Amino acid sequence: MTEPQPTAPPTTSDLPGEQAHDDADMELNVRELADVPSVEVISRAAVMLMSAAAEKLGLAAEDPDAAAERDLDEARRLITALAGLVTASVEYLGPHAGPVRDGLQTLQRAFREASTHPDAPGQGPGEKYTGPVY
Repeated sequence: MTEPQPTAPPTTSDLPGEQAHDDADMELNVRELADVPSVEVISRAAVMLMSAAAEKLGLAAEDPDAAAERDLDEARRLITALAGLVTASVEYLGPHAGPVRDGLQTLQRAFREASTHPDAPGQGPGEKYTGPVY
């Protein structure tokens, strides 16, 4: 006599009519993304990179030096990616370029302050794209 085998609960795509619903949602999302202006996509990406870098620098904590989330190696990568994005897209950002650049420089300075052995000017995260930040 064999034991009954457990079956996985049905996923939404296993239910009748749900596959068509999922396809319609996907089509709607694609159409919505196509309607979003490029400057908004670039700005959203920049804000996400800024937020993630700030978290990795521990800036969301009351005491950044004791923040459990602090990871300067990860922050360096995020800031460098942000610098590349900003440098490559500055001509398309229009009035958004100034605040995005200011945010980037603020993160670069915060990184320098958080480092026990600060990089030489021009060697910090993203500085090969933006130039030295003091």
